Amino acid sequence: MKLGVYNAILHDRSLPEAIEVIKNLGLSGIELNSGGFLPAHHIPTFDDILVSDTARDDFLELFEGTGVSIAGLNANGNPLHPNRAIGDAHAADVRRSIQLANRLGQDRVVTMSGLPGGEASASVTNWVVNAWNSAALDVLDYQWDVATKFWREMDGFAAEHGVKVALELHPQNLVFNSADVHKLIELTGATHVGVELDASHLFWQQMDPVAVVRHLGELVFHAAAKDVRVNPEWASINGVLDNSFRRLAPEEPRTNLGGDEWANEWPKNSAWDFVALGRGHDTAFWTEFLRALHEVDPEMWVNIEHEDVSLGRIEGLEVAAQVLRAANAAL
Repeated sequence: MKLGVYNAILHDRSLPEAIEVIKNLGLSGIELNSGGFLPAHHIPTFDDILVSDTARDDFLELFEGTGVSIAGLNANGNPLHPNRAIGDAHAADVRRSIQLANRLGQDRVVTMSGLPGGEASASVTNWVVNAWNSAALDVLDYQWDVATKFWREMDGFAAEHGVKVALELHPQNLVFNSADVHKLIELTGATHVGVELDASHLFWQQMDPVAVVRHLGELVFHAAAKDVRVNPEWASINGVLDNSFRRLAPEEPRTNLGGDEWANEWPKNSAWDFVALGRGHDTAFWTEFLRALHEVDPEMWVNIEHEDVSLGRIEGLEVAAQVLRAANAAL
């Protein structure tokens, strides 16, 4: 498999410095933020690259001789957000990322399916966790209609540019499990929309990432290497859907998600946490994960996403890279 790093954790340094970090980890790819929830920090000449061959070539020259190449673009966001100031901006970022990928010789853009509101007049999103009542199914019918129109059009746009769009199966999105993937493909007839297999969000939903890869097969276009540790003491009491998040005040460091939406502080006594590879599931698991991905596409990029808050930026990448390299060597 081809192993790399998703660059969000390295936004504290320049692109050449980030490339050097990845090279020293013994990895060969960098997945670049290209919009959505996070800015295109390492692509400062984005607009120029879209129209100028010189700007494109200058950007690509930064990778020459480094042993590290671009491993896809990432525009994670909510292109279906009912607040159009957010939804339209994130949708535009997906389209621009597809265009940029084409210009850079890339064929993968990672994003999320998005989540609409519960009705046409809504201004906030509405995630139906469990549709046991008929009103919830009415909401889902409306949301699927919105998503179908958007992703049918986006699939055609991606096909025109020779790019495949990989959706992260992230809760608080309309598409977050295998059944949803099949439904989206069936409703849209998509040929260039599939999945970015991020194991972490499957773990806490009690899904088996290896089984999901083998079930979805060629619909898996791309992968993220991120682990989860379930904390039984709190999961047994509050379950994995615990909402004990704290709203961060404007004067506190916080991440903007678009418009006036911000990431909240993680629960103190959390039912589960994102951790570096090996701290939730051992190398043997990650070997089987890579083996399943290899069966789909031996040339697929598998990129580390570091969100273990107990480890520093480089420390966490080092821990994860050691496990991922060992798993790859054991194939």
